[in-house]
Amino acid sequence: MTTPVRHRIRQSFERAAATYDAAAWVQRLACHTLARELPSALPATACLLDAGCGTGYALPLLRSCAPQSLILSCDLAPAMLARVAEPSARLLSDLENLPLPAQGLDLYWSSLAWQWCDPQRALAEARRVLRPGGYFLLCSLGPETFVELRTAFSAVDDYPHTLAFQSPEMMRELAHQAGFPGLRLIRQRETLHYPDVRSLLRAVKAVGANQLGHGRRTGLLGRDAFARLRAAYEVQRATAGLPLSYDLFFLFGTG
Repeated sequence: MTTPVRHRIRQSFERAAATYDAAAWVQRLACHTLARELPSALPATACLLDAGCGTGYALPLLRSCAPQSLILSCDLAPAMLARVAEPSARLLSDLENLPLPAQGLDLYWSSLAWQWCDPQRALAEARRVLRPGGYFLLCSLGPETFVELRTAFSAVDDYPHTLAFQSPEMMRELAHQAGFPGLRLIRQRETLHYPDVRSLLRAVKAVGANQLGHGRRTGLLGRDAFARLRAAYEVQRATAGLPLSYDLFFLFGTG
């Protein structure tokens, strides 16, 4: 698995901060699904981390299970952190290198941020900062994410046009190796529909999900290439419109 270089990810989410909340339907759904696995109560002195918090949508959900606890909101993009309204301690940081002491967290939460990380590095950091017996809750994206988009682009060129998403089974195995044995796995698919290719691509860009790893196409699509893309996507049109799927998986348990 390759991921975009860190400054490109930061730039993408800096640009997406103003449009993110209006477009992040699946991201909100993922937070609510993950929140079902939150512990019913935590000690008043507990410390919780939202790793990759974005604009802070999950913070009230975390607060509901720990009203008096310290909540840390962490993101790579300053413009995202600037939009966090919920009271929290804000950390401008990479999830692969957290500025936190070892074994200081009672709960580690990350929803739809790890697809931008090296999973082994992010897992090592999560294990380092989480106390023994602390809660680990993760949502990320599996390999069927944007499958329709990849299929349509295959009629245009041979470049990768989406990330190479990690399989949930491999992620669970990596987590086991990192010191998170016995995590439970849930997987679900959510499909959005759009009236045309341009609006679909705008929606992907609006949530910052348009960065790629190595081997990406560096030039813009020409008129002929875009026409081929549009025609290839039209073959997949459903009654509701052009489909775009998110392959969500959830891993949770204690470390």
